[in-house]
Amino acid sequence: MFRLAKLSARLVWLAVSLVAFATSIYVFIVGPWERSWRASPEEGARALPGDDVIPDPTISETRAITIEAPPASIWPWLIQMGYGRAGWYSYDRIDLRGTSADEINPDWQHLEVGQMVPTHPDGGFRVAALEPDRSLVLYMDTATVGAQKPAGEGSTQATPAGLKAAGAMGSMAMADFKGTWAFNLEPIDERQTRLIERLRFDAPDQPGSRFTRPAMGFGVFLMTRKQMLGVKSRAERDGWSVAPTTEATPA
Repeated sequence: MFRLAKLSARLVWLAVSLVAFATSIYVFIVGPWERSWRASPEEGARALPGDDVIPDPTISETRAITIEAPPASIWPWLIQMGYGRAGWYSYDRIDLRGTSADEINPDWQHLEVGQMVPTHPDGGFRVAALEPDRSLVLYMDTATVGAQKPAGEGSTQATPAGLKAAGAMGSMAMADFKGTWAFNLEPIDERQTRLIERLRFDAPDQPGSRFTRPAMGFGVFLMTRKQMLGVKSRAERDGWSVAPTTEATPA
């Protein structure tokens, strides 16, 4: 009996040590990396369009990627995003009933402040601000999540299983929240552009959020990383038809 109790104590100590080690790895290495993926310290620190919508966020993440195309070639891919539109260029089996668009659709090229950009049949983001070829700021809170049902869609019964699961986790991590998702296009030269995405959320702490938020945050990172790479591949593939005339061809 004594040996069994001693073995159990060692196992508990080992489990606690492993959890503490994994937590430390996430807090000091994985977390900072995923929240600033490919963004420079300067890009992460400076103010960007949309920051004023939520001036004091509890969560702020900035990611960036260089695209071999000018802003005018990238912008059409951004403004046609959305559920029931072009999709999100990410893991479609999770957030769509179909696949993301692989071409520019003229019917989805008009977007204005106040317009809904659906994430699911019952709601999504609203356009908080936009400047063509430069910045698009989307806003979401607990009200807009279920704000409307786009034409032709049913109810939450039509929501993909992946989105339902994400929504359930989101409710545990941030039952009451507001957030922005900003897309900024900054030309490096006539051939290259930095796509800088910034997520800012304001959500009060609640029981269990210390554990659910990192898991949800890592899921958000995986989706946005895939989305940024999806925009990059599409814009670089055929975006030079919109680019300034030049003798050279993209690398």
